[in-house]
Amino acid sequence: MFIEPQIPHEQTGWIEVICGSMFSGKTEELIRRLKRVKIANQPVQIFKPKLDTRYHSEDIVSHDDNAINSLPIAHSTEILELAKGYKVVGVDEAQFFDEHLPDVCDQLAQQGIRVIIAGLDMDYTGKPFGIMPTLLAKAEYVTKVHAICMRCGSIANYSHRIVGDDSPILLGSQKQYEPLCRSCFGAMPEH
Repeated sequence: MFIEPQIPHEQTGWIEVICGSMFSGKTEELIRRLKRVKIANQPVQIFKPKLDTRYHSEDIVSHDDNAINSLPIAHSTEILELAKGYKVVGVDEAQFFDEHLPDVCDQLAQQGIRVIIAGLDMDYTGKPFGIMPTLLAKAEYVTKVHAICMRCGSIANYSHRIVGDDSPILLGSQKQYEPLCRSCFGAMPEH
């Protein structure tokens, strides 16, 4: 069970990363944390990559339709200007952002901002995904969430692509991906 970080007496910033496979509840957990921030009346701004329009053009939406409003942006450096005056910044689908996001998050944390990020830690081949390893290394708090393996019911931490497309970015749903455990993922012919 995740224990929410305690805010120190002096307002200092930090980075939290929520990671895992497809269908593990990353966005759901991000939304839960951000809604708690809103209940506490802390100024919050939420961002997502402009290319993610799967469920909504602006809202961050979990696979079970929980949603929260966000600003779609094309480049992570936009966050620095758009986050001015906020105490908390949320970022969904971090793996799709450019290589500057870890530095942007560092700058925000240095300014006393709590940064909460969600993203896939591995791509569909089981390799670290984009900037996520750097974000995980820089974060003060890391939460890894798991799905349920669609083959055997064990905990799943791999996102197996079930369509014949080998492009590095394929925004997906249950028609394109299935969560698998280590054993079932390793037993797939292409792995």
